[in-house]
Amino acid sequence: MKKFLMAAAGGTLLGVVTTTQIAAPLLAQEAAKTENVYEQLDLFGDIFERIRAQYVEEVDSGELIEAAIDGMLTSLDPHSSYLSPKDAAKMREQTRGEFGGLGIEVTQEEGFVKVVSPIDGTPADEAGIEAGDFITHVNGESLLGLVLDEAVDLMRGPVGSEIVITVAREGEGEPFDVSIIRDTIELTVVRSRTEGDTVVLRLSTFNDQTYPKMAEQLAEKVEAAGGMDAVNGFVIDLRNNPGGLLTQAIKVSDAFLNEGEIVSTRGREAADGDRINAQMGDLAEGKPIVVLINGGSASASEIVAGALQDHRRAIVIGTKSFGKGSVQTVMPLRSEGAMRLTTARYYTPSGRSIQSLGVSPDIVVAQPPRSAETEEEDDTTIRRSRSEADLRGSLNNDSLSEDEIKQIEEDREKAERAADLRIEDYQLAYAIDILKGLSALGTSE
Repeated sequence: MKKFLMAAAGGTLLGVVTTTQIAAPLLAQEAAKTENVYEQLDLFGDIFERIRAQYVEEVDSGELIEAAIDGMLTSLDPHSSYLSPKDAAKMREQTRGEFGGLGIEVTQEEGFVKVVSPIDGTPADEAGIEAGDFITHVNGESLLGLVLDEAVDLMRGPVGSEIVITVAREGEGEPFDVSIIRDTIELTVVRSRTEGDTVVLRLSTFNDQTYPKMAEQLAEKVEAAGGMDAVNGFVIDLRNNPGGLLTQAIKVSDAFLNEGEIVSTRGREAADGDRINAQMGDLAEGKPIVVLINGGSASASEIVAGALQDHRRAIVIGTKSFGKGSVQTVMPLRSEGAMRLTTARYYTPSGRSIQSLGVSPDIVVAQPPRSAETEEEDDTTIRRSRSEADLRGSLNNDSLSEDEIKQIEEDREKAERAADLRIEDYQLAYAIDILKGLSALGTSE
């Protein structure tokens, strides 16, 4: 018994010694780190005071501190930044769906300003700006070396004023200038139409209007078509959609899923992670869905495409998406400013991280460039086409009734409209053809 107690006491003592031996170096390391942080802060204070006292011109202390804060945040990743009170107010306006500018979503890549996507119907879109373009100059002033917010500030200006941006585009030999008139950007977040028996839902961004507008217009188009039985499927067009609110991406995904995970987020700490699951209810009632994406589809768009793809609820076609798989949290600061900080990565239901990789379509379909010469050739070909019915003295078809002939002519008109759509928008036409094929095979999901 005495031996046991002694052994126990010895074990306890050993444990204390061992713990002390491990903990002491760790505490010392932590203390050293803390001391180093304070030294660095002292260094910052010294530099700040020297700038204020000795810089060749008088500086604004507030602007200097804001620049330091912004530099600290932008050094982390392209999406973290400081928002001044003015910029924070503009961001809130954009989230509500109306703001001023050119109508482009931009990011920064290797020091250059890169267009994520133009926004539908905006001055930039009408001027021919494309996803993947690099903006090198604004009114002749180089953007190289500027942080993203500074570059964006140069592109902002009064509504109605002219701006000349220099664009470098892959496949073009030399950069070229594009003149754009600034305007108030009123976002039409959802556009819908019916192509034959297919309902097309075009989502241009994800703000607080996206889900309610999509649900409303989907119901209207289905009713106008004669009910869900008259619809062969849906196209969700997310091309050049730069993303937006995560909550709206979740709602849009949930609208077409009855169960299962939509997206998961993982932060620095395990406790910061989250998983969002779908609730019962499918607005499309099991009808086939095709999702369209391209290099301008980013962030929230990729969440929707990835969720529907992983659950095999939709066929994704187009080209690889942008690859922004990070989540930013906007944190209010003093003086009505804010900090946009990357706090998590998001993952699709299968556990894929899209960061830098993007969503790969199930079927790769590139949008072929169109030239005026090609369009002229196509028109000429159509005009020159002739058939047996055009020949003088050709025999009539007496084996069909008038109703059958009328039906054939209507079907032909539909096919011709589909052919016209291939010229106008090849990717969308491809998506509609897929839904037609599934309908012809009697596929219900």
